[in-house]
Amino acid sequence: MSDRAKEALRAESANLAATSRDILFSGAYLYPFKGLLHFTTHPPLYKPLYSRITQTLLAGVGITTSLFLFTYLPQTAFLTLTAGPFFAPIAGVLLVLSEASAITHFIARGWIIRDALVDIFDAVLLSRGQDALVRQGRELKGSNTRRGVMERLGKMVKRPFGSSSEGGSGILRSLMLLPLNFIPVIGTVMYVYVAGKKAGPGLHVRYFQLKGFSKAEREEFITRRRGAYTGLGMASVVLEMVPFASMVFEFSNAVGAALWAADLERAGR
Repeated sequence: MSDRAKEALRAESANLAATSRDILFSGAYLYPFKGLLHFTTHPPLYKPLYSRITQTLLAGVGITTSLFLFTYLPQTAFLTLTAGPFFAPIAGVLLVLSEASAITHFIARGWIIRDALVDIFDAVLLSRGQDALVRQGRELKGSNTRRGVMERLGKMVKRPFGSSSEGGSGILRSLMLLPLNFIPVIGTVMYVYVAGKKAGPGLHVRYFQLKGFSKAEREEFITRRRGAYTGLGMASVVLEMVPFASMVFEFSNAVGAALWAADLERAGR
């Protein structure tokens, strides 16, 4: 690793040590798991997943298979220099899975499941009585007494996700972090931490939009909850690293993020 990369790693390690207490006591890292439980026990939320699952699974399988065929052996051979012959095969698998997850994640989120994640986020907010908040971003049909939450979702009037160029910069940033996996164990932990710092606030892009936050207000809101957002992102990154199941966790993580947003709204009032 270059001196610059080593210095960045040392800085992130110090930052992790300083914020670990905030991460632990925030409890926000539990929301991806709450989201998974909520998602699996509420079948109406499956509808957006069903409509995109084939496309995303094919993309994920194709990307993962290609990376194992063309990059696993060269990367494992290189890892023997840093991890040794015993740990190199394991580290190689983790590295390839991380690469496949990162590429699949940005392809799916940027093009295949973008609107579906917004739908499921808004639907969970509706199920928690946040009708007024959701109306800031889309039209609603009927009321909770007559329709299910998915059937109440009308036309979106605001779309929170950025352009494909922003998705490209995101995947580049994630791929640049993957060499951290060359460092046995601690490197993977650092990858999850650094990626989680970015992923946490990203899960609340829709929430910030519905709140009508300016860029400065958004940054202030995140800064005051830095440990919580980092914990949320770290747990989400770990779940999305599970091979061939990352799409399901994309949806359950969106559910968890919406549950936290609803709790923040109740606490704020």
